[in-house]
Amino acid sequence: MPDPLLPRRDDTLAFSQDLTAERMIEAYPQGIFPYYAFKDKFVRWCAPRERYVIFPDEIHISHSMRNIMNRNIYRVTINENFEEVIWACAKVDGRIFEDGAWLGPELIKIWIELHRRGYAKSVEVWNEDNELVGGLYGFAHGGCFMGDSMFSKEKDTSKLALITLAKHMQAQGGKFIDCQYYTGHLATMGGRTISYKSFLEMAEDTTPLNW
Repeated sequence: MPDPLLPRRDDTLAFSQDLTAERMIEAYPQGIFPYYAFKDKFVRWCAPRERYVIFPDEIHISHSMRNIMNRNIYRVTINENFEEVIWACAKVDGRIFEDGAWLGPELIKIWIELHRRGYAKSVEVWNEDNELVGGLYGFAHGGCFMGDSMFSKEKDTSKLALITLAKHMQAQGGKFIDCQYYTGHLATMGGRTISYKSFLEMAEDTTPLNW
């Protein structure tokens, strides 16, 4: 990978035609992630010069979310069914059929391999009928979690997954959840922008969390 701190026009760092678990393991701790338009068969490696992150102790829990949590209508687990989570992220609302869709079978296969090797983690939200209705997954590196995608099949279940992740990390002194880019959804959860340099400095701590 090129040095991500070198000057460049935009968030694009490099292009490649191959995508492997080894490249992902090299890239994610440096804040580099692939945008793989699987229908076009090319990989664009991105490294935003500003990162949108959530610090675990800054996670915002709204009044409505507290009500949902207090009602105990959902069961939340960690690493109980990674494969079902990633396929749900790919397919929910027809995402996989959209132009420029990036989460296709080849990339999913690599993420499943990363999970098998202990790098990729998931959070699952189950309803009272034991159906998977929300969740997220990403790359775990030391005290950091590089989020890749999330989904909801019932209202606010992805938020519940994110809150659970933040609390899990907070209890162990986790550093941050990397959200990559700003979205209004993440802003309501307490996200904020940090410099790429700050991102790399915090990512240097490789002490693993207990998953």
